Amino acid sequence: MSFQDRFYLNFIKDDRWLYLLDGLKVTLLITLFATLLGIVIGFLVAIIRSTYDRTGKFKIANAVCQLYLTVIRGTPVMVQLLIIYYVIFGSVDINKVIVAVLAFGINSGAYVAEICRAGIMSIDIGQLEAGRSIGFSYAQTMWYIILPQAFKNVLPSLGNEFIVLLKETSVAGYIALQDLTKGGDIIRSRTYDAFFPLLAVAVIYLVMVLGFTKLISILERRLRQSER
Repeated sequence: MSFQDRFYLNFIKDDRWLYLLDGLKVTLLITLFATLLGIVIGFLVAIIRSTYDRTGKFKIANAVCQLYLTVIRGTPVMVQLLIIYYVIFGSVDINKVIVAVLAFGINSGAYVAEICRAGIMSIDIGQLEAGRSIGFSYAQTMWYIILPQAFKNVLPSLGNEFIVLLKETSVAGYIALQDLTKGGDIIRSRTYDAFFPLLAVAVIYLVMVLGFTKLISILERRLRQSER
């Protein structure tokens, strides 16, 4: 069979390219909302842990956060996805996209937390003392002085975490969710040709990663320019 015939069989016949398009939409949807959830969780955990490190407050909350970080970073994301789908929501009729967003968001939150905590702790303690000296409370100092600087410092790292999360969503097919990788697998099962569908999936992921990497490099360049 010629190259053109195989291409037609895998992508054109029966509009099989739509499996990839639909899967891409699901992948981007999961990545977007999981990233937002991960940022929210990560910032909350980072604030609790950095506050404990600097003031000794939130001892119990800090212990809970450390347990969360240990468990999430110490187990594979695929296992976490399966536990959330088959164990936690096993008896509940729930949208699989929501399950994937929760699983990947909770997983990403653990890594975002350490990124953000490093950003907060990198701000000189004198900034905190300066805020307190002008009458700000600890919370006000964190919100108006520390967090804006920390967020600016960790923004490129958060962008890289987004790229990592994008690639990790490729295991969403284990809960029968038709993401990009699953779309390629469906084509392979129909045509019995593994090369073209898997190559197409790999190329799409590569293009997205290169695109987001370029955006992150532009963002880093602008941040450096704004510091001058």
